[in-house]
Amino acid sequence: MPLDARLGVPGLPQSGTGQTALFTGINAARIVGKHFGPFPYSTLRPVIAEQNLLTQLARRGFRPCFANAFPDRFFRYMEKHEARLTVTTRSSLDAGLPLRTAADLRAGRGISADITGEGWGALGHPDIVPVTPAEAGGRLVKLLQHDDLVLFEYWHTDRAGHARDMEQSVAAIERFDRMLAGILGAIDFRSTLLVLTSDHGNMEDLSVKTHTRNSVPLVLAGLHHARVAANIGGRAHPDLTLVTPALLRLFD
Repeated sequence: MPLDARLGVPGLPQSGTGQTALFTGINAARIVGKHFGPFPYSTLRPVIAEQNLLTQLARRGFRPCFANAFPDRFFRYMEKHEARLTVTTRSSLDAGLPLRTAADLRAGRGISADITGEGWGALGHPDIVPVTPAEAGGRLVKLLQHDDLVLFEYWHTDRAGHARDMEQSVAAIERFDRMLAGILGAIDFRSTLLVLTSDHGNMEDLSVKTHTRNSVPLVLAGLHHARVAANIGGRAHPDLTLVTPALLRLFD
């Protein structure tokens, strides 16, 4: 189903406010009076800390995880530029979940942002052995053996859209499709809900290098998908703020 990423605020949707709305259920763009990103305003940080999905699940006694692994140089950067953290990284840290490292990636406990890990040599980790996208998808599903919710963020589609590069865009989508095939080959839909969505449009229109005002897709498959769809799609104007409340109701 389509979700409105504009949130009733003029301008182009951006990651800082869009991800805050998606992961907290609160219209961040309305709070600050505009769309803003990629890093959230200081005004939004208390909202993220208290209301993000990972924190709320941890308070309820569940085990959420942010599966993206980060190279060593990111942690050095983070020490000096704490203000330049995305909503997802903030949500993980605010929930008391350490960000996953190169060691986690080597052990199969994390997933590279590029899915395969092919870019880690250039990031200072030549020992990282790349995996196929399907293997990465299988690793995500395997994390469910220990965690109740697994979150993976794929931003290479956004980068390709800003570059207005068709070849790069096709490659990013094909890599994601192959990872999705790995997920579908390993997941048990009788006990697991798969949720796919985005915080804004971009790559679907390469005639512009900016984000778009288009609605974003929400795909639900598996356990209780109809119940979650009814909680979201039953509203007059479904938007990003409805996803986290619907998921929390499912966990409750």
